[in-house]
Amino acid sequence: MSTIPALQSGISGIQSGMQSLNRNAAKIADANAIQSGADLTEPLVNMLLDKQQIQASAKVVEASSNMIGSILDIKA
Repeated sequence: MSTIPALQSGISGIQSGMQSLNRNAAKIADANAIQSGADLTEPLVNMLLDKQQIQASAKVVEASSNMIGSILDIKA
């Protein structure tokens, strides 16, 4: 069975966004960073970007799913 590139791309984008989100959350949660007065602006901004990436990738997955459903409806 062949894979659908758009679906794989969407899933890959979600996975990448989640990994980045976890890394940035770990930076924020790091007690040493909070105690040292580290600038948490960058990880917070990156988390917002990660959220947008995940949402956009989810829309790609949704569109691919709808497309597959339409193709199956046409063939049925």
